[in-house]
Amino acid sequence: MKNFYQINRALAAKKKVLVLVAAVMAVVMSAKAEVEFAYEAGAELVSAYIWRGMYNGGLSLQPEGLVGFNALDEAIQFRGGVWASVGASDWKFKTNGIEIPDVYNPNTYFMPEIDFIASLSAYGASIGYNAYYYCDDGSTHTSELWVGYNFSHFFGDKAGAYINWYTTVGGGGDVVPETDLKKLAKGQLERQAFSTYIELGYDYTFEDWGLTLGAQLGLSPWESPLYGNDKFALVNIALNIHKEWEIGPCTLDLFAVGSLNPDGMVTDKTDPAYNVFVDAAGDDKLYNQKLNGCIGLGVWF
Repeated sequence: MKNFYQINRALAAKKKVLVLVAAVMAVVMSAKAEVEFAYEAGAELVSAYIWRGMYNGGLSLQPEGLVGFNALDEAIQFRGGVWASVGASDWKFKTNGIEIPDVYNPNTYFMPEIDFIASLSAYGASIGYNAYYYCDDGSTHTSELWVGYNFSHFFGDKAGAYINWYTTVGGGGDVVPETDLKKLAKGQLERQAFSTYIELGYDYTFEDWGLTLGAQLGLSPWESPLYGNDKFALVNIALNIHKEWEIGPCTLDLFAVGSLNPDGMVTDKTDPAYNVFVDAAGDDKLYNQKLNGCIGLGVWF
C-alpha cells in the first residue's frame, strides 16, 4: 500500500502548480491581452534513451503532445501534455523467459514510460511539474517540481544560456527499494524525495544553416540515490548538435547527443553489491557506464 503522506504531498505539489497557472491566466485575461492557442506534437526515434546523462534504455520511440496558450506576444506561455517512451527492449523480462528475482535492479528492467508535464513561463522565468509513470504494477512513479530561467529573453532566440533546478517531491519511488544492497547493508535506506538536479546550459543556433549546438552541465548538490552520488557532484557533461529542415507543415530534426558522468553511477565496480545484478541483464553495464550517447530523428508539427 502506498504511503498516504507521500500521496498527499504529491497532490499538494500539483495543487500549487495549478493555483499558480490559474492566477497567471486570470492576470492575462484581466489585462485583456491577446491570447493564442498553441500546441506542439511530434515524435523522436532514438538509438538510446538517455536521461540527464544516464542510460535508460535502448532503441526507443518517444512521442509527445502538448497544448496551451501564448500571451503578450509569447512573453507568457503555458504548456501541458504527455510524453512517452517505448523501447525495443522494453518488457524483455516478460518476453524472453527471464524470471524477475525478488531483489533486482529496476534500472536493468526497462519498461514503457508515460510522463505528464506542465510548465508556465513568463519573460524567461519558468516553473513546471513532471510526473513520471512506469508501466509495471502502477506503483513505480516519481514526481518533481522545477524552476528555471532562460536568458534568451534578452539575447534573442538564436543564442542564450539557461539554468533549471529540478527536485523530486514524492511518488512511489520515494524510498529506495531493497535493491541497493550497499545501502541496505549499512542500514541507510534513504529517501528519494528531494533528490535534486541542476542544469546549466547554452544553445546557439546558426539560422542560415538550421544548425543548433548546445552544451549542458548537470549538478547534484547533495546526496542522491537517484543520481548515484553521496555528496555534491558533477554528474553530467553533455554536448548536442541538431540539424533542422522545414518540410511543409512539419520540422525534421536530426540530432546527436554525447554525455559524460564524471562522478560515475558506480564508484566501485568490483563491489558484489552491484555486480550481483549483472547476471540478470546485461544492460547493467550500459546503465552504470560513465559515457553515454545517442543519435535520433524527430518529426514535429
